[in-house]
Amino acid sequence: MFVRSPNINVMIKAAEKAGRGLVRDFGEVEQLQVSKKGPADFVSTADKRAEETIRRELEKARPEYGFLLEEAGVVKGSDEDYRWIVDPLDGTTNFLHGIPHFAISIALEEKGEIVAGVIYDPVKDEMFWAEKGKGAFVNDRRLRVSARTRLSESIFATGIPFMGRDTEDDGHGLFLRRLEKIMEKTAGVRRFGAASLDLAYVAAGRYDGFWERGLAPWDVAAGVLLVKEAGGFATDAQGRAFSFKRADVVTANEKIHKSLLDVLRSAK
Repeated sequence: MFVRSPNINVMIKAAEKAGRGLVRDFGEVEQLQVSKKGPADFVSTADKRAEETIRRELEKARPEYGFLLEEAGVVKGSDEDYRWIVDPLDGTTNFLHGIPHFAISIALEEKGEIVAGVIYDPVKDEMFWAEKGKGAFVNDRRLRVSARTRLSESIFATGIPFMGRDTEDDGHGLFLRRLEKIMEKTAGVRRFGAASLDLAYVAAGRYDGFWERGLAPWDVAAGVLLVKEAGGFATDAQGRAFSFKRADVVTANEKIHKSLLDVLRSAK
């Protein structure tokens, strides 16, 4: 029988509290005050409120920890060994268009390593969580990555570049070449618009793998831990160990990870 650590309990409580607010605001999405943060990248009052709720709950429990927040940026704590990495609303564009697929992502970093993560889908009430060395779970059920061994039987998730995103180094062209190669060899590709949930779904065996360029730490911190604790692999597109310093992630189960990397590399 697994036992949730105090840190995981704190993270789950913060995510659930912020999630209730997001669900309420989602029901009134047309009335939200929306401001532009950049091309095709919007931030809503709901996003800011969720971040404030999460920060308040985490500070109450661990006042000495720092933060890396999507909206507020870096907040230093008195204990420099620990910080929370928070995306209060992953899937903001889905949210603002009334599409019920978005999540809250919270990770705990200890001395540069992610040791705990929570991804909460408040619409479906699915709480994905993991701790280093203790496994990955959704609500109270243990997760394992899929057991498929052939690309031809596998489906993958990705993120599609959009206006103002991944425009350097032929990012859009590289994506299209990679997509073409993947489409030729797999059972399908999905683009749902929330990287944290894509990673959680890989951990749950719903997707067989996921790849994307240009992601921020708060997009992937909790999700990569979930995949690893569910028995999956996470690297960059060159096969190097995943690092926040390289905003490039490829995840899959052990059997097909190398094959996925080979296909992505073949897209010159």
